[in-house]
Amino acid sequence: MPEKLLYEYAIIRYVPQVEREEFLNLGVILFCKQHKCIKIDFNIDIQRIEAFSKVANLSVLQEHLLAFKRIAEAQNNSGVIGALDAASRFRWLTAVRSSVIQTSRPHPGFSYDLDCTLSQLMTTMVLQN
Repeated sequence: MPEKLLYEYAIIRYVPQVEREEFLNLGVILFCKQHKCIKIDFNIDIQRIEAFSKVANLSVLQEHLLAFKRIAEAQNNSGVIGALDAASRFRWLTAVRSSVIQTSRPHPGFSYDLDCTLSQLMTTMVLQN
């Protein structure tokens, strides 16, 4: 039987007007301490974003999400934060911030397959909302 893995996840949110506290779920960040990894997925649904906010700058939004991805995956061009260990990168990505890209509080769970869990979270928390 496969190993049961403890993971944490947070929802990536687009918050066009921070003071209004309205948001649209765009993606998921999943962290597993046992595997020392972060998995991330997001979806930019242009029609949905434009219907949600008339002030959306899609190119800036996409660049911010790609920066999250570079940091999560510790890519070479991810700067000082990207050089941290996986747990520290996850904590940095999920820290409370007042910007157009925010995350929910982290939530725990158990999984036998992290890729499948990420896909399920994307479907239920982002694509079906």
